[in-house]
Amino acid sequence: MGKVLVVDDHPVVRLAVRVLLEQGGHLVLEADNGVDALQQVRNQGPDLVLLDIGIPKLDGLALIPRLLEQERPPKVLVLSSQPPQHLAQRCRQLGAGGFLSKEAELDGLADAVKAVLAGYSYFPQLPPAEAGSEQQQLASLSDRELAVLRQLARGATNREIADAMLLSEKTISTYKARLHLKLGTSNLVELLELAKRQGLD
Repeated sequence: MGKVLVVDDHPVVRLAVRVLLEQGGHLVLEADNGVDALQQVRNQGPDLVLLDIGIPKLDGLALIPRLLEQERPPKVLVLSSQPPQHLAQRCRQLGAGGFLSKEAELDGLADAVKAVLAGYSYFPQLPPAEAGSEQQQLASLSDRELAVLRQLARGATNREIADAMLLSEKTISTYKARLHLKLGTSNLVELLELAKRQGLD
């Protein structure tokens, strides 16, 4: 059994995960944003970080490499409501040990935690994206670009995204311009429709 830090900005999700993990004998810590999570990893030294991607202050994709450069790096298991076809491979490349979708029943969580703590990978089997498809275009985005797109899809303004990501509004505008270029969209409506089709809202 291990010490697990659950990082999610939804209290209900944290509670459900805490109950499940404590039943399995794990000691559970909690954080609701990336900055606090990093602080807890430094202070508490958890064995595993169970991480949501869409968290405030420092999103999950930006947090994974920072967690792994700690003196005693924890294992990382991503638990996300975002579609695995866009994020699972990206999380693996960043060094996460596994990816679990919140859409799946949490029954698989105990197995995933056990596997990742034991040093195994726990990723879904996904078919490769077709050349030229929207999935492939999304795969070409940087982590920051994808994070901005996810926030836009949720209806956030440039100012709200800038505040959440600790960036300037001008920088967010630059990311939006890059998104249009890479995804072949000419306005915000087209961009949001593409994001919705791909389950990023």
